[in-house]
Amino acid sequence: MAWRGLHISNPSRLTHRNGQIVVDLENEDEALTFPVEDIAWIILDTPQVSVSGALLSALAENGVAMVVPDAKHHPAGILMSFHQHHAQAAIAHSQIAMSQPLKKRLWQKLVCAKIENQAAVLRGVGSDYAAALSTMAGRVGSGDPDNLEAQAARAYWQRLFQSFRRHDEDRRNGLLNYGYAVVRAALARSCAASGLLPAFGIHHRSQTNPFNLVDDLIEPFRPVVDRMARSRAESVERDELDVEDRRHMAGILSENVSIGEERMTMLAATEAVAASLIRAIDAANAALLNTPALPLARRY
Repeated sequence: MAWRGLHISNPSRLTHRNGQIVVDLENEDEALTFPVEDIAWIILDTPQVSVSGALLSALAENGVAMVVPDAKHHPAGILMSFHQHHAQAAIAHSQIAMSQPLKKRLWQKLVCAKIENQAAVLRGVGSDYAAALSTMAGRVGSGDPDNLEAQAARAYWQRLFQSFRRHDEDRRNGLLNYGYAVVRAALARSCAASGLLPAFGIHHRSQTNPFNLVDDLIEPFRPVVDRMARSRAESVERDELDVEDRRHMAGILSENVSIGEERMTMLAATEAVAASLIRAIDAANAALLNTPALPLARRY
């Protein structure tokens, strides 16, 4: 079962041999090897990487998500498998045929979970506004008609960071965006492996977005990224995002969350959420959708 990730930030050549990912680093005599079956994701954090066709094929066959960078080292694209699930056609038909009431109830559950996790983050940093956010989560209606998600976000960001605007080009936003991109890739991988079509969302429905469903399911995961980004920004001060920051945020998939009584990594949680969505769709019951939760009594 895949459980590891690779973050490649040095010039290297990646090939495939005997079921192993072989990483030949520039100026190193000995290559590193990793079993393909152990790897869930690879992030290429440098354009100075070559990847063999045989490895690309092996990654696709094994459901490994590979994230590729742009010129500024930001995640720009993803190699992802398709036609992995034996019942993909049936699952896809059920997904596309979801009723609007079911979609609204599923979105309600995702928004509630997101706001509750935002409250947990604020509680962890000692903000007394956490209780107000939890109350707000309890008022979210089917489809979130009052847009409480946006109201909660405005209050949340004001208290999580000082003098902060979400879309400024600063290091804090760089940390957030990198972490979100890693989780987005993991969710895309989990959706595809479960037979879901990432382009067909629950709430998001842009015709130009191939990952509408992923952008729905990521919402309750975002506060985990926020917590890590805040901790990194406060513990290591510098003006711009660097490779150590990116490597640190790539570790987000090893962070622990809870689903029900079970504690698991973020990577495992993406798989659990995708699998539960299929059960919710089949039963037309939004209550069957699992969402990740942050521990309530923890200071960050």
